[in-house]
Amino acid sequence: MTANFRFAVVSDLHIALPHTIWNHPSRFHLVEVSIPAFESVLEHLTQLDLDFLLLPGDLTQHGEPENHYWLQKKLSQLPFPCYVVPGNHDVPVLDADNQSIGFDDFPKYYRKFGYTDTNKHYYICQIFPGVKLIGLNSNYFNEEGKQFGRVDGEQLRWLETVLSENTDELVLVMIHHNVVEHLPNQLRHPMANRYMVENAPELLQILRRYGVRLVFTGHLHVQDVACDDGVYDITTGSLVSYPHPYRILEYHRDNYSREWLQISSYRVESVPEFPQLQQLSHKWMGDRSFPFIVKFLSLPPLNLPQAQAEALAPKLRDFWATVADGDAMMDYPQLPQDIRSYFQKYGAVSSCGTPSLIDNYATLLL
Repeated sequence: MTANFRFAVVSDLHIALPHTIWNHPSRFHLVEVSIPAFESVLEHLTQLDLDFLLLPGDLTQHGEPENHYWLQKKLSQLPFPCYVVPGNHDVPVLDADNQSIGFDDFPKYYRKFGYTDTNKHYYICQIFPGVKLIGLNSNYFNEEGKQFGRVDGEQLRWLETVLSENTDELVLVMIHHNVVEHLPNQLRHPMANRYMVENAPELLQILRRYGVRLVFTGHLHVQDVACDDGVYDITTGSLVSYPHPYRILEYHRDNYSREWLQISSYRVESVPEFPQLQQLSHKWMGDRSFPFIVKFLSLPPLNLPQAQAEALAPKLRDFWATVADGDAMMDYPQLPQDIRSYFQKYGAVSSCGTPSLIDNYATLLL
């Protein structure tokens, strides 16, 4: 088995060529920087002795063919292998329309990046001797054509089969939607549950059964490392929203079969047209936070009256930027005590109440 290797994770690129950019007054995505930010990241990564790159979905702004084409051409020029999975933005419709590719089109664009079988939306590949990568599709369309996060039965059966055939190999899993909760009660929260695989418990049961410990996700646009009974879900924030992060990870295994994963996080500080990207992006998110915060306060479990939610929302304008940054120490002393206590749960604090700063820099013993 390969004892040491280094790889990177860049998530939720939302690649948008200038003529495809759409605007909305409340979007948190600064898609205007998608291409220069990604090019800046690649300039850094190509200077490293990198073994491979993972892109866990939302590669494009809204599944536009020209954006998918631009990206696959860019990836084909890299000096290291790259692997992708689809996000909800990559395949927003089941059948192609005048804006987006269809669900079945995605593997055909990325046959060089994991999808050697373009008839399937999932794959397994041998990265090194003793190291495999499984790419799963978490985009599910119901009979009405509504899209949500779910790993369908066909994939679950396939996953169990390939894992049962695995013999003492390290298996990495990449999927767009989260499989472990990164936010309090995420699977049941009316605003946060759409970022999770709907049948996460079933998927986790299979992963645990076969000793899979590392899962790489995106979608939530936050820097967070979460663990559920031995399975780590390492989610990486979006390259087009604050703090514009990406990760470089190093896996090590010594002669005594001890294994660990070292995580280091970086961020794009500036691009040509946005020299103060971090400051501008933080303000951009705060300026657009009011409708999001009002809705968040009005829904369960807080259920605040509309008037009270609107009065408190300005005090929380930086809430989501703080969560997205990772390793947050969350406290709002100006809020009523019960609401203050609720928001403290979003901080990087362990179950015993001590700080747990592992979202951006950590060494995980496996």
